Amino acid sequence: MTTNTQSYPMASLYVGDLHHEATEAMLYEKFSQAGPVLSIRVCRDMITRRSLGYAYVNFQQPADAERAIDTMNFDEIKGKPIRIMWSQRDPALRKSGHGNIFIKNLDKTIDNKQLYDTFSAFGNILSCKVCVNKPENEFDQPESKGYGFVHFETEEAATKAIEKVNGKLLKDKKVYVGRFKSRNERIREYGDRAKQFTNVFLKNMPAEWDEEKIKEIAATYGPTLSISVQAWDCAQMSDESGTSKKFGFVSFENHEDAEKCVNEMNGKEYGERKLYVSRAQKKAERQAELKNKFEKLKQERIQRYQGVNLYVKNLDDSITDDILREHFSQFGNITSAKVQMMTDSELNQKQKEGGDGKELVSRSKGFGFVCFSSPEEATKAVTEMNGRILVAKPLYVALAQRKEDRKAHLQQQYMQRVTTGIRMQAFQGASQPQYVTPYMAPQVHGTPHFMARQGNTMVRATPRWTSAQGGYGPMVRPINGPRPGGLGGGRSVPRFAQQQQQYAPPPRPIATTGGGRNFTYKPNVRNVEPVPMVQPEPEHQPTGQEPLSAATLAGAQPQEQKQMLGERLYPHIQSMYPDMAGKITGMLLEIENTELLAMLDFASNPNLLKEKVSEAVTVLTQHTTGQAQ
Repeated sequence: MTTNTQSYPMASLYVGDLHHEATEAMLYEKFSQAGPVLSIRVCRDMITRRSLGYAYVNFQQPADAERAIDTMNFDEIKGKPIRIMWSQRDPALRKSGHGNIFIKNLDKTIDNKQLYDTFSAFGNILSCKVCVNKPENEFDQPESKGYGFVHFETEEAATKAIEKVNGKLLKDKKVYVGRFKSRNERIREYGDRAKQFTNVFLKNMPAEWDEEKIKEIAATYGPTLSISVQAWDCAQMSDESGTSKKFGFVSFENHEDAEKCVNEMNGKEYGERKLYVSRAQKKAERQAELKNKFEKLKQERIQRYQGVNLYVKNLDDSITDDILREHFSQFGNITSAKVQMMTDSELNQKQKEGGDGKELVSRSKGFGFVCFSSPEEATKAVTEMNGRILVAKPLYVALAQRKEDRKAHLQQQYMQRVTTGIRMQAFQGASQPQYVTPYMAPQVHGTPHFMARQGNTMVRATPRWTSAQGGYGPMVRPINGPRPGGLGGGRSVPRFAQQQQQYAPPPRPIATTGGGRNFTYKPNVRNVEPVPMVQPEPEHQPTGQEPLSAATLAGAQPQEQKQMLGERLYPHIQSMYPDMAGKITGMLLEIENTELLAMLDFASNPNLLKEKVSEAVTVLTQHTTGQAQ
């Protein structure tokens, strides 16, 4: 096979239909037989890291890539044949339809290789694929859908293939071969044909109607080609007597007669039945039409109730629709108020789970919805009613969310927690600037302060583990790192390191008076003498401080909670690793508050804090060693 290598100067191949366990190492071992390989990348899902089923292989020479296509296409890797084609970075070529043909009515046994072998006689093939159904089990073999596509390098090869193969037998089945058409082109063509319909669909017919009766009625509109009457095969489409309802099709010779029949017979009453007559549609077209209809209704409903529908939970069992309406009516006009009740099946399940032998009566699920006529009224109700006690229970009131939006919000929260949990491990592969470790000074009015050097002046700064952006970690200044407002230099900084780059308002220099000791700073002096400090034992609580509990944290704001925890953690960490206390504290404060409280509970967990600090030190040490290397 000859290929114009000038069209593919990068010698890049697309490898599709990969087994989900295929790795870069397997592909390298395979494709390096064709020539020197520059790079291989298996495309994976960003979150699960599972293979997406395709990869890119870049060779040094286009001739090697061409050799790989000729000799390795449809070879098996882990029992699954791969599909190789030139990588087309320009989507215009793929979507233009130039040289692309469509084949349908294929035998189910024809696969990609057999289709390739059949059409390769007409010219160079860029890609060849038989569409298959996705199997329910990953170990099952996919089944062909009976159609496929072949993309030739030239339009002449595609024209020749259509002329030679269209209408011919492939494995005893007559196939159709034609030009590839985009979805929009097919929709437009089908719409034009649909306007000239001749087939009519009838349903909700009287039980006594048969083909002769329909033929008699249809003859009044024009000559017909065929008539068919059938009965629904599902129990839902049966009348009161159990007789299946009927439906039928009428094929007219002329479009005008079919259109006249639809216009005059649709909605006409025969006895107690109202006849439904319309243009006959394919299943896919009917499903698409219904989908668009319901989606439109859904969007209208969302717009109608946006900002006016409230979700109310933690309701007492005695709360009814009327009581709910009564308490919320003071804020505006209520269009609906509904308490969600358990169904019979849910009550039965509850009875089984209870197992106490008592019968449960129908009762609420503990939540409901209240819909106002305007967003202003709904906002006022949320402000006034959220947290209000109703029958000894505090209400939770918020704007109602769609299931999809609520699921996306919860998933985002979950991913944030997962990211926080693995950030310490991910830090090992990142780089960060050097930081000055702050020294702890004696407490002033019960609040610890830190001493840091600013220019040639020692300054005092209050520790703030909570930054304005919600980051945690002591306020420290980078020595060789970027200034606030940008990372600079293109260096990647881990998230918590970025959070540590927050600055407090400019601190005031410490004025030394009385018996205080004065320091003389030289211009070339780098390290300064630290202010004396008291180092508490890590196993004991600092003098004058109450043990920090979950109840104490619950009464504070989220930002204040981290500050309180940081102020308790820092003395213990500073006594163990004075030079890295600021970094380690910032790293540990990324952990959940419950685990931080467990670290501070030395009676129950005497070694937990030491273990976590050791892990953080290991990560910092490995990272520092990696930078040095």
